[in-house]
Amino acid sequence: MSGSKNENWTTVITPKDKLLRLNLRELWQYRDLVTSFVKRDITSVYKQTILGPLWFFIQPIFTTLMFLLVFGNIAKIPTDGVPQILFYMNGIILWNYFSSCLTSTSNTFVSNAYIFKKVYFSRLALPVSQVISALVKFSIQFLLFLIMLLAYWIAGSAVSPSWALLAVPLFVLQMAMLGLGVGLIVTSLTTKYRDMAHLVTFAVQLWMYATPIVYPLSMVPEKWRSLYMLNPVVPVLEGFKHAFFSTGMPSFAEYGISIATTFILLFGGILVFNLVERNFVDTV
Repeated sequence: MSGSKNENWTTVITPKDKLLRLNLRELWQYRDLVTSFVKRDITSVYKQTILGPLWFFIQPIFTTLMFLLVFGNIAKIPTDGVPQILFYMNGIILWNYFSSCLTSTSNTFVSNAYIFKKVYFSRLALPVSQVISALVKFSIQFLLFLIMLLAYWIAGSAVSPSWALLAVPLFVLQMAMLGLGVGLIVTSLTTKYRDMAHLVTFAVQLWMYATPIVYPLSMVPEKWRSLYMLNPVVPVLEGFKHAFFSTGMPSFAEYGISIATTFILLFGGILVFNLVERNFVDTV
């Protein structure tokens, strides 16, 4: 009898009783689904394109060349002794990873509403899969950067990596956490306010120019430096740059503020995500 009290259920879905409930065990149970989402994201982006995965390499190369022409040759913005191509590519690949995490997760609820309405699974599976998909793209572009770095080193260019190379995985992890946290906040707001989707693209572009990617940190006036360093992305990018070029690390206080901001945004994002998740189907 289907209603028997002795019947054992394999899965029981209950309302969430806590807002800040990660439920990582449930997320781990859906790891195969996360893997499927990652494969879907990677293959769908360049499906039915002529060059296919080559776009992973073409995008940072063309962006670097454009920055080299506009900011290096026309505007003649210095790069503090770092070869211009390496300077721009170093900032571009890490920034692209952050912006990809942010923009892809910021669309989670709206673009996947049809899936959420049909079947239950850990809702965090989708944003986590998008962060992993972006990591695959970053890894390919990072390999391209290492090849360029090696070529300059063989050619005798003054490139001197530092001890911060050991912290590179931590810099990448922090960028993922930042992008995921901000993205979860935005996707939660877009369920009710659709203009947020349009605002994100514009905000990410402004954010990029408020970050030392096309110019060195030394160009920021000293009186504005403390305020500028409150941008949580700046210390991470500067640390990533220092790892390969020994350009100077942010202070412990500046990096500490960046880490604290990252955790606040991540946990704030999870909090808002869990709150909206309860009834977002009724508003999307």
